[in-house]
Formats: sequence, structure tokens, C-alpha cells
Amino acid sequence: MSDQLLPLPLTERSVHLCVDMQRIFSAEGPWPTPWMNKVLPVTAALASRHPERTVFTRFIPPARPEQMPGMWQRYYARWRVATRDVLPLELLELMPPLATFCPPATIVDKTRYSAFAEPGLIDHLRQREADALIVSGSETDVCVLATVLDAVDIGFRVIVVRDAVCSSSDEGHEILMRLYHTRYTEQIETADAEAILSLWE
Repeated sequence: MSDQLLPLPLTERSVHLCVDMQRIFSAEGPWPTPWMNKVLPVTAALASRHPERTVFTRFIPPARPEQMPGMWQRYYARWRVATRDVLPLELLELMPPLATFCPPATIVDKTRYSAFAEPGLIDHLRQREADALIVSGSETDVCVLATVLDAVDIGFRVIVVRDAVCSSSDEGHEILMRLYHTRYTEQIETADAEAILSLWE
């Protein structure tokens, strides 16, 4: 799949948004994402280019299922092992190579799939006058998907970094990458990190 970048610059207003690259999604946690170790160095390279322009989100489960509304209670009744009353809390931390960028990188905690479910993210991006989001993280077909579609609705330029996103489902990952590439050609760009780093000064 070729790079699909619009002829627009990446500037000091472009922000790297890294979604949920946490230990809970590594081999240590209840939701392992096998490709995380492969994309982690690529994500770290993006963060190292401009750590002060990087935002890391962390998915924070409730302590107990009944603390969440509606069908989330059913979800966490199934995944009680991932609730904070059961889960070792250190698994909620960023993967170690990424944690070293904070600060100056920013951390935004969230309790839903989309990073924009927490008002702290949009407040931070507006304060920075962000106009483009360079998206990496986990999982391509869950939290990354929800975040990307919300970013499109808000009106951000969105670039999904193909070799810096991963999923526990290879099939889901491939389907979403094809969807981003073919269905949202005016709103979602896709490219490898090398191409982005060559443009992002």
C-alpha cells in the first residue's frame, strides 16, 4: 500500500497522538497485542522527533464494573480481570520506552475507546492550535478507530501511521487500514513513519 499524503506541510502545529501504548496491551496484560513490540520502536521514533508535540493516551478501566454506565458494565463483568480492583496497576503505565518522553510529552487518561471522550484532549489540542494529528498506537480497530473517526468529525487533518499501529486481530488491522486508505481518502491519510519523519520538521 503506497503512502497517501496530501500535498500539505507538517508544521509546529502538527501533533503526534499516540493511543494507548500501555503495558496492559503487551504480553504482560490481559489484552495482549502481538505486534506491539514491532511497532514500539517506530512509535518511539515519532515521539522522539518532537516529544513536546506528542500526546500519549492511557486507557483506564474502572475499579469495578458498576462504576461504568450501560453496556460497559456487561463488558467489564466479562473482563473483570482488567478492572483496577484486580489488575496490577503498573500495567496501566505506558510502555517503558515511551514513558521516558514524559515530560515534555503530555499524558491524557481516558475511560472510553475514543481519546476525545475526555475533554482534556480537545482542550489541550485547541490550546496548541493543533491542525493535524499524526496517529499511532493500539488497537487499530478499537481505540485508534474510535479516536480517528472523532478527529475527522472535529475537522482535524488525520494521518494514520501504518507501521506504528497494531491490533490483537490481524484481520481487523488489515481491514481498517484498507478502509482508511480507500474510503476516507479526503479525510484520513495513511503513510509509513519514514515518510512522515522526512516531512515533519
